[in-house]
Amino acid sequence: MADGNAVQDARRDSRGEDRGRTGPATFLRQVVAELRKVVWPTQQQLVTYFFVVLVFVTVVMALVSVLDLAFGKLVFELFTGSNTQ
Repeated sequence: MADGNAVQDARRDSRGEDRGRTGPATFLRQVVAELRKVVWPTQQQLVTYFFVVLVFVTVVMALVSVLDLAFGKLVFELFTGSNTQ
């Protein structure tokens, strides 16, 4: 399959018809139609999700900080060397 055929196949819908390009007005109408299908969270769900994400990010940030400190000390010890002769 040549590259040109792949591009043409991508422009065809499931019925095999050429969809072509849509105009800006059609695109905006389709965007609005899709946004109407979205199930928006309630305020309580939004607050809950916010705190879940906040706690998760804080825990990951603490974990990365501890690992950074540990690897930093390890590398420092490797390159400065301990003079235990």
